[in-house]
Amino acid sequence: MRFTRICLAVSLVALTCFAAAQEMAKMTPKKTGPSDAAYKAKALAAAPAGIAKDAGVARFGKDGKMETLRESKNGFTCMVIMDNPMCADANSMAFFDAMMNKQTPPDKLGLTYMLSGDKGASNTDPSADKKTADNHWVVTGPHIMIVGAGAKSLGLSEAADADPTKPYMMWAGTPYEHAMIPVGGAKAAAKPMAEMAKPAN
Repeated sequence: MRFTRICLAVSLVALTCFAAAQEMAKMTPKKTGPSDAAYKAKALAAAPAGIAKDAGVARFGKDGKMETLRESKNGFTCMVIMDNPMCADANSMAFFDAMMNKQTPPDKLGLTYMLSGDKGASNTDPSADKKTADNHWVVTGPHIMIVGAGAKSLGLSEAADADPTKPYMMWAGTPYEHAMIPVGGAKAAAKPMAEMAKPAN
């Protein structure tokens, strides 16, 4: 009998502790990403003020699906991919969608702004997400990208070890080859004012 009472007491204490832990978990703030306003400001910084003003803003959710935070009024959509802000037109969006799904991109020229620069990428492997000894990592400052097969006709350097201060072709020889055009002094001009993150009128 005494043993049964002890077991009952221990069980009650355990249940009480479990309930308390659950309540504490509810009260503890969950870690989240940047606020919508902060995300929008970062994404819009990729484009010139005139484009950012009416551009849409989107981001990928945890399920991998794109979520629209602001509708586009000018055909451009700004987002942050792997911490890289970019603002792309519809043809570029189709190009990047094909790339992410390892499909053949459409044969249409597209324009993408990256006036905040990038964190770096392999210049030979479109699927690489970090620098290695042989994947020719390159970090490019403020630039625009021209995507689509027609970009190859620009005759830019296709060297694996690209000079990011000059125009060059990234991922040369792959279906996702595109032109990288540095834009000097664009980073400072690209910083949008706080109101740019607000819904377009």
